[in-house]
Amino acid sequence: QVQIVESGGGLVQPGGSLRLSCATSGAIFSIAAMGWYRQAPGNQRELVAKITSGGTTNYADSVKGRFTISRSSENAKNTVSLQMNSLKPDDTAVYYCNMDAWVSGAPRRNYWGRGTQVTVSS
Repeated sequence: QVQIVESGGGLVQPGGSLRLSCATSGAIFSIAAMGWYRQAPGNQRELVAKITSGGTTNYADSVKGRFTISRSSENAKNTVSLQMNSLKPDDTAVYYCNMDAWVSGAPRRNYWGRGTQVTVSS
């Protein structure tokens, strides 16, 4: 069983910063990539940032220069973080952690966390 747990969401004023973290656990054989997606009310879920096992990063145009994704594999724990600076009201959404991985006994697929709310408002 794979668990993906996000933390770090909340309410922040425009121009402020937040750091999201995502911790994974379970019988994970290999991870191809981890990333963050977001979904605002009435919108489709969209990619925010992604990092591959090789360290290649990919960002949505709307967050380039403001958000930074990083990944750690310390102590057999795979975590991914998203540092969000210069936040704007348009960044308001539920943010979901994603893991593209091979889990023991299963073919490669995407796994999702339950999401964490980020609200940017004065």
